[in-house]
Amino acid sequence: MKDRDARTMPDNITSLSFEEALSELEKIVRGLEGGQMKLEDAIKAYERGAALRQHCEAKLSEAEARVQAIVQRSDGSLDMKPMN
Repeated sequence: MKDRDARTMPDNITSLSFEEALSELEKIVRGLEGGQMKLEDAIKAYERGAALRQHCEAKLSEAEARVQAIVQRSDGSLDMKPMN
């Protein structure tokens, strides 16, 4: 299954903050791990979880770029400092 991008991600996910998306993703994982869902519900939850994961990764990438830009401005260099 190919990952979705922002153009195909549901609007109700793209409007979530990182914290909201992560919280929902954690709930989905707990539900799937519980093994009590019907198969169709589990598949839908998995699909939503995959979209939430991608959204969280995108938000983290945006934050990393912002932090790197701040580091560049504060010391005046053009080097990118790795994130730890």
